[in-house]
Amino acid sequence: MLQNQLLFLVDDDIDDHEIFKSALAKVDEDLELITATNGYEALNMLSTANTFPDYIFVDLNMPGMGGLQFLKEIKQTDNLKHLPVIIYTTSSNPVDIANAKELGAVTFITKPARFAELCNLLRSLIGGQSTTSRQTL
Repeated sequence: MLQNQLLFLVDDDIDDHEIFKSALAKVDEDLELITATNGYEALNMLSTANTFPDYIFVDLNMPGMGGLQFLKEIKQTDNLKHLPVIIYTTSSNPVDIANAKELGAVTFITKPARFAELCNLLRSLIGGQSTTSRQTL
């Protein structure tokens, strides 16, 4: 069901990359993950990509270009604006949620504290089921 999906994680925390990658492997070994450490790097990768990701997970607070600026840029780029961008951050601030919605994020996820919660969240998100751990915008 989840085979051949490509996910893109944009987050400056390398430890979060490893945790996310491990959770994806637990959900489905066929899921592929690419990563970037900030919005500029992610936009460069997307501008030269032959294949676009099925989902882009973006942290809000990163050096250089943060998540909201990345979201704004991607939604203004014709060949990228169709890509679903999911905010994936430690914040649960209603202002951040509102700003993400206004800029076109499909979902706002506050990073779970436990690995099992992340696995369940990814399973339900990528499997198309609803979850209480995320805010659908």
